[in-house]
Amino acid sequence: MESEQLFHRGYYRNSYNSITSASSDEELLDGAGVIMDFQTSEDDNLLDGDASIGTHYTMTNGGSINSSTHLLDLLDEPIPGVGTYDDFHTIDWVREKCKDRERHRRINSKKKESAWEMTKSLYDAWSGWLVVTLTGLASGALAGLIDIAADWMTDLKEGICLSALWFNHEQCCWGSNETTFEERDKCPQWKTWAELIIGQAEGPGSYIMNYIMYIFWALSFAFLAVSLVKIFAPYACGSGIPEIKTILSGFIIRGYLGKWTLLIKTITLVLAVASGLSLGKEGPLVHVACCCGNIFSYLFPKYSTNEAKKREVLSAASAAGVSVAFGAPIGGVLFSLEEVSYYFPLKTLWRSFFAALVAAFVLRSINPFGNSRLVLFYVEYHTPWYLFELFPFILLGVFGGLWGAFFIRANIAWCRRRKSTKFGKYPVLEVIIVAAITAVIAFPNPYTRLNTSELIKELFTDCGPLESSSLCDYRNDMNASKIVDDIPDRPAGTGVYSAIWQLCLALIFKIIMTVFTFGIKVPSGLFIPSMAIGAIAGRIVGIAVEQLAYYHHDWFIFKEWCEVGADCITPGLYAMVGAAACLGGVTRMTVSLVVIVFELTGGLEYIVPLMAAVMTSKWVGDAFGREGIYEAHIRLNGYPFLDAKEEFTHTTLAADVMRPRRSDPPLAVLTQDNMTVEDIENLINETSYNGFPVIMSKESQRLVGFALRRDLTIAIESARKKQEGIVGSSRVCFAQHTPSLPAESPRPLKLRSILDMSPFTVTDHTPMEIVVDIFRKLGLRQCLVTHNGRLLGIITKKDILRHMAQTANQDPASIMFN
Repeated sequence: MESEQLFHRGYYRNSYNSITSASSDEELLDGAGVIMDFQTSEDDNLLDGDASIGTHYTMTNGGSINSSTHLLDLLDEPIPGVGTYDDFHTIDWVREKCKDRERHRRINSKKKESAWEMTKSLYDAWSGWLVVTLTGLASGALAGLIDIAADWMTDLKEGICLSALWFNHEQCCWGSNETTFEERDKCPQWKTWAELIIGQAEGPGSYIMNYIMYIFWALSFAFLAVSLVKIFAPYACGSGIPEIKTILSGFIIRGYLGKWTLLIKTITLVLAVASGLSLGKEGPLVHVACCCGNIFSYLFPKYSTNEAKKREVLSAASAAGVSVAFGAPIGGVLFSLEEVSYYFPLKTLWRSFFAALVAAFVLRSINPFGNSRLVLFYVEYHTPWYLFELFPFILLGVFGGLWGAFFIRANIAWCRRRKSTKFGKYPVLEVIIVAAITAVIAFPNPYTRLNTSELIKELFTDCGPLESSSLCDYRNDMNASKIVDDIPDRPAGTGVYSAIWQLCLALIFKIIMTVFTFGIKVPSGLFIPSMAIGAIAGRIVGIAVEQLAYYHHDWFIFKEWCEVGADCITPGLYAMVGAAACLGGVTRMTVSLVVIVFELTGGLEYIVPLMAAVMTSKWVGDAFGREGIYEAHIRLNGYPFLDAKEEFTHTTLAADVMRPRRSDPPLAVLTQDNMTVEDIENLINETSYNGFPVIMSKESQRLVGFALRRDLTIAIESARKKQEGIVGSSRVCFAQHTPSLPAESPRPLKLRSILDMSPFTVTDHTPMEIVVDIFRKLGLRQCLVTHNGRLLGIITKKDILRHMAQTANQDPASIMFN
């Protein structure tokens, strides 16, 4: 098949030999044959100048697509360097799929020749299941390790267990005989820093010393985390999900899923969570799992040599990451399908399911929380919900949508300011400042001092007879005529009212700090902070509705279903619904989010309230802007991502977008058999385009195919070394038959094998709506524009992104990667 030719684009200007380097800004093949001087970076190269390989597609005016597959007319020997992609380039999905089909045919044709070939065939067939099994095992083990280490280091800010230094606070007091029911967290084995340093357990001196040590440890952990990231693995910062979405769409970011990134992300994720910053570990766990999938894929040639196949493994790995992050295997599969994957065939669905299963099984075996559950905040409610409660649930959905819209705008504005000012040049200082402010404000409030996962657990938990939290400080009403339930709705005590004030302060604190924390140069997830904000708001609303029902049970809205002495309202349920609504408002997830939440809480009965709140939050958020936080960060970073969720509704045609424009020079092209080696070398040295259409002649402009700059360079260099008689005046022939030459002419160079003879073409009257859809669904990087078979111009992925920015009244130069 015509495959090996359609690769990389970037070459340094005037550097004929730099075929393996990534190019600089101006060197992009911009179909017009014109150098575009946008302030962009290497990965613009990926946007331009590649044709689809191996399969011929022709778009007619009627919109039909004809497909015919050609086998590659290979050179006598494979040319070294052909068959890989440079950094910041996109893969060619069509070419990769053709290459995989050819590999599969070759294996099938040989498997009956011998027992060894049959064994190789079976190994190839099972390699997909092996790689996702290894990925699931590694993801579960690393998640358990991160959970245990983060819990221990979080408690280290407050004290230490003298009997066993590796125990956190809860584990330290498990075996103590001195623990009382009221003070279950106090035991002689656990010593606060004040007790160790100044010998006081109570009093102002003790409080100040614990305060100082809390800030000291928070700053130490944050400084260590950002230093490790900056020195060893800059790609280990952030959530990782925007980049993983971009990688799964076909982008190459070398090192983003490498072993150093995996190691540093695992260590610094523990440090970042333990520092008390307003971030979570759930998003970064998806990045960790994808690193595992990428590393294990190199053990299997089927995946290591094919970038499209590798992305199937990464889709399964992202499902395993969510599975261990939330203890939600099914939710993980749906998350991969709904949120991150670009190409998700049925077999990837099965393998994602299996990877999520293996990862969850390993995590359950480790049992990091000691509660025989996969997550910390597993809860069970015993009270059904009632129809009237849909109204406060929908209100929580409105709050979640408003929070999501506010957060996206505020965080993107802050991140853009960080990129455009000197402040962004000092990431360590920024992390230290944010960590210091967080620690100073968080310590006095018990709800902000808590680990965020512990806070969510407390907010989700229903008030039972064994709960000693101030949120459960209700007054027992001895005058009730009858008690229907064991724990009926009761009037709130002083502890509940003081807890509500503290929660209101915690809500404001979390909202502000999360805006400034997401995007700093440490691993930072958004799931847990968003859920915490929603859980706080939900718990406050739940207590308000509970008290309303208690004091006004004779109102018509309560009269039918809430009798005196009954347990009608569950405030923890409102916290759960609020958490889902706020997370939905930020990410705009729907189906996968509902499944994740009911899996992590066990609240199967409460699917309808969750669905109502999540859908409402999405509608409200979409009213202010359709993109979620991950899409917003993809756009901020200028990644070449064509979002399938966006609709292109403009009535432009291919002729309006293609290059060259009327004022541009003509397209730089090669002719089929009229150019010499020297002509092509001069063209390569004098231009910065990444590929050239090949036409029959300058007069006819009939399209023959497309040749990439990289392939031309490699082929000419290889021919000069290995073939005698190839000189600068040698004629270069892309045709099937070499034209007759004078006897004294030097030996011609045949380059038909590197020519893509089936570049994707559309006519100049093809609506851009169809062109954009083709680019999305086939993963194209370019297509040529023709009129009655004559070449008119070219449309690249970069041109489409620029055109979409222009139609949205954005600066086209600002959207490209920098």
